[in-house]
Amino acid sequence: MNFHQEPNIFVTQVELNVHNLTHMKEFYIQVLGLRPLQETATSVSLSADGQHTLVTLVEHDDFLPKPRRSAGMYHFALLLPQRADLANFAAHLQKIGYPFGASDHGVSEAIYLSDLEGNEIEIYTDRSPQEWTWQSELVEMTIDPLDFNDLFEQQTKAGWKGMPSDTIMGHLHLYASELEQTKDFYTKGLGFNIVSRYANQALFLSTGNYHHHIAINTWMGVGAPKAQPNQLGMAFYTLQYPNTASLEQAKQQLEQIGAPLEEINGLTITTDPSGNQLYLTTL
Repeated sequence: MNFHQEPNIFVTQVELNVHNLTHMKEFYIQVLGLRPLQETATSVSLSADGQHTLVTLVEHDDFLPKPRRSAGMYHFALLLPQRADLANFAAHLQKIGYPFGASDHGVSEAIYLSDLEGNEIEIYTDRSPQEWTWQSELVEMTIDPLDFNDLFEQQTKAGWKGMPSDTIMGHLHLYASELEQTKDFYTKGLGFNIVSRYANQALFLSTGNYHHHIAINTWMGVGAPKAQPNQLGMAFYTLQYPNTASLEQAKQQLEQIGAPLEEINGLTITTDPSGNQLYLTTL
């Protein structure tokens, strides 16, 4: 599948502000199976392949507690290369007794869990796009129980050995303060298309007819406080464009809709109307 390569636009990594770096690092290595890539006294970047960062953890004494209800990250989602990897991961969680949930979304099968500070995580595998159902340019997604009996038939003898090296950031789901302006930011500004809707509460957006690279919802309530850069939880996420021309076009579109733009050390930084900060990069 080529949904996370050019000419598409997709999320590559997230940075999390954390309270206890030591404990969080242990979770991401021991439970999630990521590997340290770079470390300092106050941060660690984590990878599946030893080359590309997926998640960065940063500790600072000045971080503020995240409000109980606010915009920000709902979950980040790591996409496993094979269904057998999902089976091995679910068996691993059962073995160590770590709590998790699960769902069959029709387009994908997913395991859900939270890290030690409440950041929600999805680990999933996609079904073949030939199995997805599209109606009027919208893809059908379900929230059905995951068939563990069928899934566990895919376990391998080797079992879970940590995140497979081909694991990537599959998508990011965000809490929004409201949908309309946030939708315009992602569609008219960044260049995403709406590919699914959930009532008037959530939108799923992608390029290249993926089921979603980004999702936004108002499940924290319309008018929820905006995300703040100095609070615990997601600090920012990185969005990758296929080339300089496509990035420049996005920057022009963002300027046209009045979105904030800042250039720091070659990175383009912007913030959606709900306060979620993102870095725009190219290959």
